[in-house]
Amino acid sequence: MDKIARSKPLAQIAADHIVEYIMHGTVKKGERLPSEGELMEMLGVGRGTIREAIKILASLHVVEIRRGVGTFVCENMGVSEDPLGFQYIEDKYKIVLDTLELRMLIEPSLAAKAAKNATKQQISEIGHLCDLVEEKINNKEDYLNEDRLFHTKIAESSDNLVISNLLPIIHGSIALLMETNKKALTKETVVTHRKIYEAIKAHNENAAYEAMDEHLRLNFKSISK
Repeated sequence: MDKIARSKPLAQIAADHIVEYIMHGTVKKGERLPSEGELMEMLGVGRGTIREAIKILASLHVVEIRRGVGTFVCENMGVSEDPLGFQYIEDKYKIVLDTLELRMLIEPSLAAKAAKNATKQQISEIGHLCDLVEEKINNKEDYLNEDRLFHTKIAESSDNLVISNLLPIIHGSIALLMETNKKALTKETVVTHRKIYEAIKAHNENAAYEAMDEHLRLNFKSISK
């Protein structure tokens, strides 16, 4: 580590260097950081400093510590899983309805932008996730994770950098929706997901917008009954 006059604790300086290392693209989001030993050698500090630096970054949601596996860069760096404190609000029913209203304002436009901007690789990934959701539903299995990934990939494919910081809110809504909607719209989910995917694949912005809008309105109608 550079020999500079320190106005910060050594662990914080080490944490700043690790963030720079990530931001330079040497390790990407979702990937594993170098080992403690490698970071010690890179930064010229001791093991205790590295461990404290990692704790700082974990508290800031920059990295995720997976016991027995390693430390990984968070997919949504700097954004907590519950940025609006949903877990502390008792009226989960109203949260779901209000968040669905927010999603109806945002996600149809994201789907339209995905239809315009998605690459062949992104379209393939959206199609794969569409298939996985349908497969899970047909097998009567929990499809929450695949559903999250489907909506996340569409948002990413919109080519809007800001939306990545809104994804945890969308994720929280989907989780609460699954808990609240006991009579899940599984058949409707399969049909509308397929419509969304086919519209994006065809680069049909209007159809993508309408399909996502239909998908969310069906959920809203079911929950609000």
